[in-house]
Amino acid sequence: MTIATTSSGARRSVLRHAPLLALALAVIAAVLLALGPIGWRAGWWHFRFAFLTLMPWAAYLGITALVVSVLTLLFGRSRIEARGITVAILAFAVGGLIAYVPWHYDQIRQKVPPIHDITTDPDNPPAFVVVVPLREAAGPDRVSYEGVKIAEQQRQAYPDIVSLTLAVPPASAFNHALDTAQRMGWTIVAADDAAGRIEASDKSRWFGFIDDIVVRITPSASGSRVDLRSSSRVGRSDFGVNAARIEIYLSALRAATGGSG
Repeated sequence: MTIATTSSGARRSVLRHAPLLALALAVIAAVLLALGPIGWRAGWWHFRFAFLTLMPWAAYLGITALVVSVLTLLFGRSRIEARGITVAILAFAVGGLIAYVPWHYDQIRQKVPPIHDITTDPDNPPAFVVVVPLREAAGPDRVSYEGVKIAEQQRQAYPDIVSLTLAVPPASAFNHALDTAQRMGWTIVAADDAAGRIEASDKSRWFGFIDDIVVRITPSASGSRVDLRSSSRVGRSDFGVNAARIEIYLSALRAATGGSG
């Protein structure tokens, strides 16, 4: 047996096992990515461990799976069986998807300000009342609005988030506001028509983060004025979730009242 023959056999052996290696890396990456929210929901670790440790490692392994599968497909197509090519393609797809998720979140993080408390009225934000004990349990800084510190960041990032004026009386606006909140799937915590205040909560699908929402309806010269505040119980940045929630809600409420406002 010559050295060339031995070397050729070694290369074939490596190429034969490369698809399985790529798939194994992709599967491990998927497990790490899934463990993040599972562990947070189960109380095994803080969500920051998921975002700062598990998610980056999932991305690294996903990228490695991508590289190994691409190299296999480029240099080993003629030397491995059809099943190996299928495995390499599967590893490429899974690895790419897993690597995309952390990259996607990082792109959002860079585009939005590091704030988690959004309101249509930064000068006089609607106040939480019933959910205060729940927010206090989440952290000492989760009740009071931080004022100018975040108001300017919000105005620059979300200039279109402003109060909504409706050409209907407050009682009608309240009913429409409550119905819209229910249709959005929010958990209604309090609905005080006399005070014109609705408090609710909404849970994210992946990590199960809870955000609190308060809707305030007040009389205006043309009918009613609707203000919202949506604030996360945990985390520094909300990745734009609260702003998106307010925009969707106001759009739905405007449509429910015949486009007034």
